[in-house]
Amino acid sequence: MTQSATKIIAVVGATGAQGGGLIRAILAHPQDGYSARAITRDPNSDKAQALAALGVEVVCADLDDEASLVAAFSGAYGAYCLTNFWEHFSADKEIEQAGILARATKAAGVSHVVWSTLEDVRDSVPLEDTRMPTILGKYKVPHFDAKGEANHLFSDAGVPTTFLNTSFYWENLIYFGMGPQRSEDGSLSITFPLGDAKLAGIAAGDIGACAYGVFAAGEKFIGQTVSIAGGHLSGAEMAASLSKALGEEVRYNAVTPDAYRAFGFPAAEELGNMFQYNAEFSDEYCAKRDLNATRALNPDLHSFDAWLAENASKLPLG
Repeated sequence: MTQSATKIIAVVGATGAQGGGLIRAILAHPQDGYSARAITRDPNSDKAQALAALGVEVVCADLDDEASLVAAFSGAYGAYCLTNFWEHFSADKEIEQAGILARATKAAGVSHVVWSTLEDVRDSVPLEDTRMPTILGKYKVPHFDAKGEANHLFSDAGVPTTFLNTSFYWENLIYFGMGPQRSEDGSLSITFPLGDAKLAGIAAGDIGACAYGVFAAGEKFIGQTVSIAGGHLSGAEMAASLSKALGEEVRYNAVTPDAYRAFGFPAAEELGNMFQYNAEFSDEYCAKRDLNATRALNPDLHSFDAWLAENASKLPLG
């Protein structure tokens, strides 16, 4: 690949929310000397073509094809690496793909990797702990545990890495069926097994903007874990904000984790465990995700109310 006068940041998941947020941040700061390279499986997709129209270099690579990733990372200063559990629902595959990313960035000589990750819940709730069920015999919250377990793959490979702990996407209220539901009597409610605990959340696009702040800081965060959030809200606080944004009352329906796990939709057990973990370790989890520190990385960080002002109209009020 041709060398660039700017420092190239190669972005995995460039057509998704996190990667797209990073690319927008790079484009918004041309004076900083970075350029974006969008990595996608389908350069001909509408989203990839839209990036190309903005002047972004678009290259084809696949998370299951190590050679394609080495080529895609070649000549890049930085790389934003992530995996998408919800594409295949396999924690084992996430760990395998993370290893491929670690080896590929090492082979390409990338100077700074930001790895989008989460805590390994098993560090707090061991497999033998019966307060929540074990899933697939070896996980408590597979999409958390796999990312956390994979952290060492980047360290072991000798890749200069920042470990970016993300938070609950507020977009889950739009795309994951977690938004306000309308009951037979016409009232709206959100349902979470959180009790009174606060949940750390963030606008998905802000994750990429925070990652840009990490890259723009140079070597400051290499070897560190950086944990981010746009807000810490209880279920009742989320319901109050939703009520204001929608112009009608939204109630918070607090259920037990067991009840949530029994709802029967795909991943109900996993998400019940996730919310239980978020609730039982809320103070520690939120404290790590300092809002002022997050805002220092991304001065345009959305609060939940600001996110709702832009997105309330997209909520499917089923």
